[in-house]
Amino acid sequence: MKNIEIAKKYLEEENLTLVVVKNKKIVFKSKDKGIKPMYKLATEMKEIAKEAFLADKVIGKGAAILCEYIGIKEVYGELMSEGAMEVFRKGNINFSYLNSTEYIKNRDKTGICPIENMAMDVDDGEILLRRIGKFLGQ
Repeated sequence: MKNIEIAKKYLEEENLTLVVVKNKKIVFKSKDKGIKPMYKLATEMKEIAKEAFLADKVIGKGAAILCEYIGIKEVYGELMSEGAMEVFRKGNINFSYLNSTEYIKNRDKTGICPIENMAMDVDDGEILLRRIGKFLGQ
């Protein structure tokens, strides 16, 4: 079984929000919602996750920028925004998805997700990490 298939399998079977697989072993998994798991991956586990395969419930442009910053090799998203796809295309990162959307909505579905919004004018992972850190109160 391929790394990305292992990540997808665990995402679904364990009802996780994010799974990272490297060398056919899970190196990170989370049930936390929002950007928190991806933020932790980018700030605390960048070297471990480099060249890994990631499956996530929701991938917006912000998460895609962090995947590129970390050096993720391939990404699967159950829901992926057009902005995320553009980041992956530009960064030559393989990606697949179950459903696509113009943009990721906020939790109450009344507008754009705050992380998707703060990633609109950014391509640099370090700048985005600082913004997310402030947003999360880090």
